[in-house]
Amino acid sequence: MNKLTVRDLDVKGRRVFLRVDFNVPLTESGAISDDTRIRATLPTIRYLLKHGAAVICASHLGKARGAPEPGLSLKPVAERLSELLSRPVEFAPHCIGPEAKAAAGRAGPGSVILLENLRFHKGEAANDPQFARELAGLADLYVDDAFGVAHRAHASVAGITAFFKQPAAGLLMAEEIDYLNRVTESPARPYALVIGGAKVSDKAGVIAKLLPKVDRLLLGGGVAFTFLANLGLAVGRSLHDPEPPEEVKDLGGSPKLALPVDVVVARSPDDDAGAHVTPVGAIPADEMGLDIGPGTIAKYRELLVRARTVVWAGPMGVFERDAFARGTKAVAEAMAEATAAGAITVVGGGDTGAALDRFGLARKVSHVSTGGGACLEFLEGRPLPGLASLKDK
Repeated sequence: MNKLTVRDLDVKGRRVFLRVDFNVPLTESGAISDDTRIRATLPTIRYLLKHGAAVICASHLGKARGAPEPGLSLKPVAERLSELLSRPVEFAPHCIGPEAKAAAGRAGPGSVILLENLRFHKGEAANDPQFARELAGLADLYVDDAFGVAHRAHASVAGITAFFKQPAAGLLMAEEIDYLNRVTESPARPYALVIGGAKVSDKAGVIAKLLPKVDRLLLGGGVAFTFLANLGLAVGRSLHDPEPPEEVKDLGGSPKLALPVDVVVARSPDDDAGAHVTPVGAIPADEMGLDIGPGTIAKYRELLVRARTVVWAGPMGVFERDAFARGTKAVAEAMAEATAAGAITVVGGGDTGAALDRFGLARKVSHVSTGGGACLEFLEGRPLPGLASLKDK
């Protein structure tokens, strides 16, 4: 990566504004149900503390739209971060203003502060220069470790960097970019791309961008049914885009394409008892495809275990239900097997990462991205504001 990283900065005795992605899922009671994103940034925080910095963490949480929402406060995250670091973490009830300034002013080497939800202010999403200036005034240095929002031109991601001479990437950000560069610039072959999930429109750009580079493209989920329907096959009530995006409309005949040969169908995702396997093209009009079938699993597994590079974005079906989870689990297991054999395997965040967690295989692949949208946009070749605004080496 040609950007400065935290390792290039002299942080001793300095206050570091660390943009993190602590947008963690919460239960109805407000408890953190998955702390993966907090853990992912611990190496950067520990590096800064070890080298004598004061760390001022800033993040968003949820879909706050410019005003405080009690259910989206980062206070529970501060408590969990304190537990993980085994040291006090001061929670600042505001991210700008007198209280935030006072907290930053008393922060000495080894201290950690977490500011309140950035999106409680409209200036964050609007990339307001004044809001960015106030955030920047809290620290001496800026480090971005929030790959999950690198595709957002927000104040704490893009605008704030104008106020620092050496805005740098954190260790997580550097790791994300390193793995994504490896699979896009010089992938070992065979190179397989696995695309699933609900909508082909979300991933059309990635498919069009990477198809010329990969050896095989394996499809599942609603994405596969869009291609099958476009080929004139009956898909019943399966989730699909009736009009595929132009980028992928004519790709159905590509020799690189691997489509399902059979699927698991039922009347609805709740109809576990009615689940049964049918060949593609023979899906009853009143049923929907909810997973890839055993024939497709065998076909996909053979392709994946022989691959030397695999990128996977999007589950094969409704993996949250046991009756429709076999396809996604089988792909995850094949990815793990390929990794053990020396392949580089990269998994997009979001639902795909959640599926790996469910099957206990997240540590069995090379890299699970912390940013679903950012990962897809990087693979598509779009510039990421959060990366472009960092200082080149």
